[in-house]
Amino acid sequence: MIRHTVLPYLTKGAILFFMLIFIAGCAAKDAQHSSASSSLVKKEQMKKEQMKKEQRKQKEQLLTNAEVSARQYDYQKAINLLGQSDFSKDKDVQSTIHEYKNQEKKLAVWPDNYKIPHLFFHSLIVNPSRAFDGDNKTQGYEDYMVTINEFKKMINQLYERGFVLVNLQDIAKPDKKGKMVYQDIKLPAGKKPLVLSQDDVSYYEYMKNDGFAKNLTLDANGNVTNTYVNEKGESVQGAYDLVPIVDNFVKNHPDFSYKGHKGMIALTGYNGVLGYRTSESDYGPNSENPNPNIKKDQQQAKKVADAMKREGWKFASHTWGHLDAKKVTLCHLEKDTTKWKKEVEPIVGPTDTIIFAFGSDIQDWKPYSNDKYQYLKSQGFHYYANVDATKTYWSQSGPDYYRQARINVDGLRMSEALTGRNNVLKQFFNVNQIFDPLRPAAKKLIH
Repeated sequence: MIRHTVLPYLTKGAILFFMLIFIAGCAAKDAQHSSASSSLVKKEQMKKEQMKKEQRKQKEQLLTNAEVSARQYDYQKAINLLGQSDFSKDKDVQSTIHEYKNQEKKLAVWPDNYKIPHLFFHSLIVNPSRAFDGDNKTQGYEDYMVTINEFKKMINQLYERGFVLVNLQDIAKPDKKGKMVYQDIKLPAGKKPLVLSQDDVSYYEYMKNDGFAKNLTLDANGNVTNTYVNEKGESVQGAYDLVPIVDNFVKNHPDFSYKGHKGMIALTGYNGVLGYRTSESDYGPNSENPNPNIKKDQQQAKKVADAMKREGWKFASHTWGHLDAKKVTLCHLEKDTTKWKKEVEPIVGPTDTIIFAFGSDIQDWKPYSNDKYQYLKSQGFHYYANVDATKTYWSQSGPDYYRQARINVDGLRMSEALTGRNNVLKQFFNVNQIFDPLRPAAKKLIH
């Protein structure tokens, strides 16, 4: 009864007042709902923009990766990378695939795999004043080593002259029946294949404090670099030897590398590998000079070796004890190979290549047939390298092996070039422009 009798006593003004309050409340609720809806819309828009931004970033990275492969003449890898991606239907990606297919058609097969030179180096001298300090090792360093400044000039001139880094497996490979067969190396006009290798990358104990890198290691980003102990005794990281210098050069000049390949690293084992004292024979607990950190060194060396392989480097045996394979007996060679496989192979992985120390060989220039070859073949070696600087290139493709001669790039070879006794380096670089003025013989040889 009270509810029915209240309204008649309310004035029109009061009714209007309550109606306004009700309308205002509804409006506030609508505004809140509208604001919430607007906020959700903005969040969805931001989410979509973020997704588009991320997709653009992924697409750009994809195109960048494909471009590197294409610049390294691996167009099939670049095309597959793009065609099998989530962006395969994208107009830009489709256009790039079409462009790479046209570029691939312009490549030409290298006409003669016999005519591929092979240059090799030893550890690079970081500080000539420390290496050439007049002690009993100075002459050896001058004869067999190259300085960093010389090497950097060399690879610049090699690049300018159209050379491209390939590995031995690019030249020839065993087919399904084990027969060694030449492979097609496809390059643009004006480009020439070249094999690069470095011997004795162990940073031997005798090199300590003589101006060389201490080891190969990994930086904070996992990139291969060197440790160098400077004149103040400080350990610093940087590109202080051939491997990181070539890696950096290829990053800036991808077309210097064929399909991402860099070179061959030939290792002994008696002082360990890559600057780490990893040999159980020489540094194990029962040795005369035990290394208390040998397990840690072995683990670190393996990490470095794995990273190097990912960057396009291959490893070769240089014999465990740096043997003259021609002079030693078969029994000695067998024991040495067993030791290499026991101490070095677990770190760098299996290899099918042996680069003979001292530039030696197991036989003369006739096709391999002796007992040493039969033994090395049984151990999985298909590729063999010696030294011959009398000609620009020499190789031999046997029924089940490939053998190649290398040219030593060092002080001896450059001195011969400067005095006109040997011009084998002439087609690779201008020695007059490269020879380091800090070498002891520089005053006599540079005019």
